[in-house]
Amino acid sequence: MALSRRSPLSAHGAVAPSVTSMKAAVYDTTGGPEVFRYADIDEPQLRKGGLLIDVRFVGIQGGDLLHRARGVLATNPHVVGYQASGIVRAVGDGVTAFVPGQPVVATMGFGSHAEVVSVPAGSVWAVPDGVSLEQAAGVPIEFGTAHDCLFEFGGLAAGETVLVQAGAGGVGLAAIQLAKAAGATVLATASSDDKLERLAAFGCDHGINYVRDDLAKKTMEITGGKGADLVVDSVGGGTLVRSVAALAYRGRISWVGDAGRDPNPPDVGMIKGKNARLTGVFLGAEMAFNPQRTHSMIDSLLGRVATGELDVVIDRVFRLAEAADAHRYIESRKAFGRVLMAP
Repeated sequence: MALSRRSPLSAHGAVAPSVTSMKAAVYDTTGGPEVFRYADIDEPQLRKGGLLIDVRFVGIQGGDLLHRARGVLATNPHVVGYQASGIVRAVGDGVTAFVPGQPVVATMGFGSHAEVVSVPAGSVWAVPDGVSLEQAAGVPIEFGTAHDCLFEFGGLAAGETVLVQAGAGGVGLAAIQLAKAAGATVLATASSDDKLERLAAFGCDHGINYVRDDLAKKTMEITGGKGADLVVDSVGGGTLVRSVAALAYRGRISWVGDAGRDPNPPDVGMIKGKNARLTGVFLGAEMAFNPQRTHSMIDSLLGRVATGELDVVIDRVFRLAEAADAHRYIESRKAFGRVLMAP
């Protein structure tokens, strides 16, 4: 709940305007989840062309964990976080597409781990009827990234074979559903047979237990020695090397992240022998350089969630005060789907 406190007297004896506080999960230095503290900080200000949003759900991203571990602190104390859903509190000058009281979901450079966010209207989407705020908190980055990996940069065509690394993650589950809907044969990796069995309900045709199985060997067995036409790799490091080994001749890899947190750069030299293509994918850059395309694409994905064609899988919802526990849980790799927080 927001608190109002009075500022000290000015030099002329007048009382300065009151400052409104909010709760947030903040940190003063990077490190493990233990750096979080739950504190009162000043609410962000409404800006021209922007919105103030009362946060209902925070969609924790893999990038949030990496930023907390070793990112640059844009503020001090810092509020990390790229995505949140909520209710519009106020609209700034020049904003006509949104109104107070409207349910929305937004992306941002930082700041989602808080009760209130201030964001440009261009990084906000209206939540359609049929989509809950809980579901919406797991759509723009997850499904937008998966869609770009498969289609904009992956060039997926019906009848091809897709290998999705880390299939039980947010991007992984989105990629499995989108690839299957596009007519692809879908292979996916996970750390347990239980997770692989659950992935079948979302369109996974063949599961590969990366703890037990040789990824390249298993992929070649499933594809009759051809390999995967396209690999969506959100793990990086040594996993990316294995993705190359599992790739078909002249295949493509969409490399979207470093969730594996492997400090050693991957040696992907063998990709030359396959005349294959490795493309780095970063949705944030596309949002900056091609905002109209990405905004329309994510709006369409929200619509597909509303019709029930796509499913947002939520594993667990933590309280905002439990940010450290939420980050630890994600790092444990026990989650199946998205982990959220609620103020």
